[in-house]
Amino acid sequence: MVHAPARPPAGAPPVRINLYSDTQTRPGPAMKEAMMRAEVGDEQHGDDPTVHALCDRMAELMGKEAAIYLPSGTMCNVIAILTHCGKGDEVIAHETSHILHSEGGTHAALTGVQILPLKGERGQFSADDVRAVIRPKTRYAPPQRLLEVEQTANIGGGTVWPLAQLNAVADVAHEQGWSTHMDGARLMNACVAAGIAPREMVAQYDSVWLDFTKGLGAPLGAVLCGTDAFIGQAWRWKQRLGGSMRQAGICAAACLYALDHNVERLAEDHANARALARGLRQIEGVVVEEPDTNLVFFDIRGTGLTVEALQARLALQGVAVSGLGGRVRACTHLDVSAPMIEEAVAAIREAVGR
Repeated sequence: MVHAPARPPAGAPPVRINLYSDTQTRPGPAMKEAMMRAEVGDEQHGDDPTVHALCDRMAELMGKEAAIYLPSGTMCNVIAILTHCGKGDEVIAHETSHILHSEGGTHAALTGVQILPLKGERGQFSADDVRAVIRPKTRYAPPQRLLEVEQTANIGGGTVWPLAQLNAVADVAHEQGWSTHMDGARLMNACVAAGIAPREMVAQYDSVWLDFTKGLGAPLGAVLCGTDAFIGQAWRWKQRLGGSMRQAGICAAACLYALDHNVERLAEDHANARALARGLRQIEGVVVEEPDTNLVFFDIRGTGLTVEALQARLALQGVAVSGLGGRVRACTHLDVSAPMIEEAVAAIREAVGR
């Protein structure tokens, strides 16, 4: 089986409106200029000043002692679990979490942990749900070491965990002596939507990371934050997994630019997502979930089309959407304008009306 991503088919029209994912964002001229001006060194050797500036800023933003710059969010999750846990330990996470669905089985292959999936609406679970799975501390049960949450919850619909609920599940974990980890791929979307500062949102989590390649629009990288001791151990796993880089300041400069210019504007993406949802509700046979942030999930079974058929029809019009969990997902981001939302609704209406 070939696992390489498929290239666009020859002769396919260019994508005009890319709602496939916020990972599809491209650095704009000002971000590229910041990258070109970046002061760089050897990140692996510890002398890239722009990487240091990014990590120091992220640690301050998240209220943590230290931070580490990594190539991807998936590597952040893998390294965090490797650092918190040993082989045979158990991680508690939602059944739709990224670590279960979108990381290629890496935690079975590399970390040696098992993941206990919790149910819960919209990608979230409660403190009572956590209490219900606490195992007795005997030689028959795997040691439970880590509670993991995803903010926002992607497959849950891009939903924002309420702060009280985040803190409640973390309190149960800490009562049991577990560590807590937040997959913060779209954390800034959650903070903007809820009006809560990042350090307050993540205060009860021992480790947290932020992805810069989604709504923040940078071309590469994520930053994992935690205690000095945690980040010190994470560096060993970064080296082992090939995550240590060289003149990484070029990409770190894009992340710094994103923090300066692309955080508050996430509210525009959320407004565009709500506008998209309103438009889709006017299409017969389409059932739309109200978006919390920039992810719009909708069910098209009532139209008689499959997700794949809709994607194929939209591709002919230069519109890209994704399929996830049996639903269509449309993701707004800085490269999708309000007029594009209107065009996308018209294209979807035409595609399902054929």
